[in-house]
Amino acid sequence: MVVNYIFASHLGKRRAVNEDSVDVFNLEEGLLSVVCDGLGGNRAGDVASKTAVQRIHKYFLENPQLDHLTKMKNALTDANTTLLQMGSDSGQYKGMATTAVVVFIAGNTVYWGHIGDSRIYLLKDGKLKQVTKDHSLVQKMVDNGLITSRQAEKHPHRNIIVKALGEEKDCQPDCDYFYLQDDQQFKLLLCTDGLCGVLSFNEIVKILSNGENLEEISEKFFHDVEESGSPDNFSYIIIKNN
Repeated sequence: MVVNYIFASHLGKRRAVNEDSVDVFNLEEGLLSVVCDGLGGNRAGDVASKTAVQRIHKYFLENPQLDHLTKMKNALTDANTTLLQMGSDSGQYKGMATTAVVVFIAGNTVYWGHIGDSRIYLLKDGKLKQVTKDHSLVQKMVDNGLITSRQAEKHPHRNIIVKALGEEKDCQPDCDYFYLQDDQQFKLLLCTDGLCGVLSFNEIVKILSNGENLEEISEKFFHDVEESGSPDNFSYIIIKNN
């Protein structure tokens, strides 16, 4: 499957440091895409996110013999172990943590991994699906029937996450895969909460659906997030097939 992609990471209007990290790697076995959001309330969020991207890439490079889903799980676990070790070795890194969303496209199969509240969306047949489920306090409240999904979007505790790389030895990321047909037009969006926490589901649908040019879609995301006045960093990867 031939795909095109674009990625960007923006400081936002009120942040002095960009704690997001994002990159795409063309590997022999497929396309690896990673988005990480360092936790702003913790130390060295920028170091955490950058390190996680590097470790995930390194694990995929060094373990081509493993099946892709195992690689996904192990790469996230390896990044988690590395962050914990760095925090143990140096006081300046103690407590640093990051979210992560990872996509690996091999042939017609999309493998994905996730921890935290960064997200993966899939647009297919004109319909948008949120592939990941936030590891957040408000998502737990939604699951328990305490609030609705719409109420969660504006809840004062919406930024509290319950899982991240670098916080616990047993990080338990979510990992899975799905298939896509060659003749199916699709777009994948990987993003931090600086984007999906500002733009509504319907706004994301509209932007992804109304454009085929990746540069124009990227510019529209940038414009709309900036216009919202959001203070946070925001980063994303957009992938589409031809």
